[in-house]
Amino acid sequence: MARKVSNLQNYLLAGILTVIPLWITWVVFKFAISQLSQLGEPWVNALARGLQFTYPAISEVLLHPWLQPTMAVIITLFGLYVLGWITTRVIGRRLVSLFDRIMNRIPFVKKVYGSTKMLLDVLNQEKKEFDRVVLIEFPNRHMRAIGFVTRIVEDKTTNQELAAVYVPTTPNPTSGYLELVPVERVISTDMTVEEAMTFIISGGAVGRSYIDNAQSDGEHSHVEPLGQSKQ
Repeated sequence: MARKVSNLQNYLLAGILTVIPLWITWVVFKFAISQLSQLGEPWVNALARGLQFTYPAISEVLLHPWLQPTMAVIITLFGLYVLGWITTRVIGRRLVSLFDRIMNRIPFVKKVYGSTKMLLDVLNQEKKEFDRVVLIEFPNRHMRAIGFVTRIVEDKTTNQELAAVYVPTTPNPTSGYLELVPVERVISTDMTVEEAMTFIISGGAVGRSYIDNAQSDGEHSHVEPLGQSKQ
């Protein structure tokens, strides 16, 4: 009887562990679709009202419970595509720059918007200057923290090369610390930015169980200039 109860508990736990990732994926997907639908719903309603007198049948179909959310998602995605296209043009970049200046003048908002904007800009750099995932001694020499090398600077007093390392916090990687670390004390890893971000956001629960090229015997691998990083 005890063995049957133990098997029941093990199978139940295995089933729960199998369902949880699927459930979380569904919740995130459902949330994203819901937000896209809410953004596009007013446009669908406006389109339906515009067609109400000339094409009443089409107007009625657009407001159908199963079609309206679908149309709202399609319109929102199309709007995001157009917005992305506009922001890559000269006029669009000027408008975005103006909007950024306005947001950065609003108290409190500028801190959240500004920090998030800067991190996303760095992650989206075409030169891939944010592609070095490293470990540094932080917050003390007996501990390691995952960080991202953003650039190499030189100490004019000592002529020493320093790596600017951004250390994000868990579970919100948009906040963190900027540390200037001597390059000889930076430990290189073979982790990609995506792997490191997943590891950080999940609090270490999601990710592989090893980090290659990370020396832990007191010897530190040298960080090459950013242009010579491994792909």
